[in-house]
Amino acid sequence: MKPYHHHSFAGGIWIIGWLFTIGYLKLSFWYSVLALLIWPYYLGAALSIVQ
Repeated sequence: MKPYHHHSFAGGIWIIGWLFTIGYLKLSFWYSVLALLIWPYYLGAALSIVQ
C-alpha cells in the first residue's frame, strides 16, 4: 500500500503568494484573474534550476 502524501503546504504557500501579489500591486479584479494564470509561470521560471 502506497503512503498518502499531503501537498497542502505547497498549495497554501502558493495561495499566500498570489494574494500577497494582488494586495501589494493593488490589482483590479480582471488583473487579479490574469495574475492567477500568469504568476505560476514566472514563479516557476524564477525558481527553476535551468534558465
